[in-house]
Amino acid sequence: MAAVKISPNVYWVGAIDYDVRDFHGYRTPFGTTYNAYLVIDEKVTLIDTVREKFSDQLFSNIAEVIAPEKIDFIVCNHVEPDHSGSLPEVLARCPHAPVYCSPNGQKGLKAYYKTDGWNFQIVKSGDSIKMGQYSLSFLHTPMVHWPDSMASYLPEQKILFSNDAFGQHIATPERFADEVGYDRVFDSAKDYYANIVMPMGASVVKALAEAGKLDISIIAPSHGVVWRGSVSGILSRYDSWAQYKTRAKLAVIVFDTMWHSTEILAERQAQELRDQGYEVKVMSLRQCHISEVVAAAMEAAVIYVGSPTLNRGMMPQVAALLHYMKGLGFKNRIGRAFGSYGWSGESPALIDEALKDMEFETSEPLKVQYKPV
Repeated sequence: MAAVKISPNVYWVGAIDYDVRDFHGYRTPFGTTYNAYLVIDEKVTLIDTVREKFSDQLFSNIAEVIAPEKIDFIVCNHVEPDHSGSLPEVLARCPHAPVYCSPNGQKGLKAYYKTDGWNFQIVKSGDSIKMGQYSLSFLHTPMVHWPDSMASYLPEQKILFSNDAFGQHIATPERFADEVGYDRVFDSAKDYYANIVMPMGASVVKALAEAGKLDISIIAPSHGVVWRGSVSGILSRYDSWAQYKTRAKLAVIVFDTMWHSTEILAERQAQELRDQGYEVKVMSLRQCHISEVVAAAMEAAVIYVGSPTLNRGMMPQVAALLHYMKGLGFKNRIGRAFGSYGWSGESPALIDEALKDMEFETSEPLKVQYKPV
């Protein structure tokens, strides 16, 4: 993959990872990208790097634009290794380049790497650097999604380098959302938000309020493709997601099953809800990864969870889903537990307890012995 101009004097120089299928336990069937950006001015600025194993791609792309040794400034918006993994090698080639980061960014980089001799420049929200005709300002976005997170803004071109916000896990040679197709990119952005950013909704609301003060024409995230001509669309979706808005008539029914009895219960309840005017998604954990389920359920006002009883408990994938949902911040939904059993039947009660722990409003669990009639 070659460097790509995203606006005058601004280039994407990142790396494409077609093979990754798991990201922190989140299923990534379409791979991902690690985005780095180069701003060419009197001072050349590199914004973020890439995962260490893709450093050759990074340097190859930079070299298409300028000799890597000519980088003057380095901005580290986030210390996680998919963003900063190639930073030590960049600094080996550009030992005098200052590294601009947040205070927590400095702490994180010192924890990850041997930073003796690194020229850290700590920035606050509102600070800026002058590169020539261009300037770059910084916006702290703590807990979107790490304490060190920040974004960078190029006002002369109205570009927000948004870090993990507004990203997607898509490996594609196209660099813009309109080239891939908005429907696909919006879906991928929703999956990304549900599995990575969702627990930080309150922090996202604050960050959106600050970003709303900026004049933005392009959003260049750290993963996936760049938003242009669609900025309002992704901003409005983030606003809705961050406020945990749900669709009153959307229901998700998720289950595991052994001998299809719990599956039958899932389908029967789905039909009952459809008869009441609900749009219903029925998802089997034998076919759907838990990360797919939470993306589907993020906007659902009604979530039913079912499992047969196994060893006096629920099926392992159901337990994993409930644990994952709690960590992501699911709460205040309408829920119901259901399941079949052979002799002991504890699973529905355990699921009901887990749903109540997430502050779901639950009805009496549905529990059927052997096969439903």
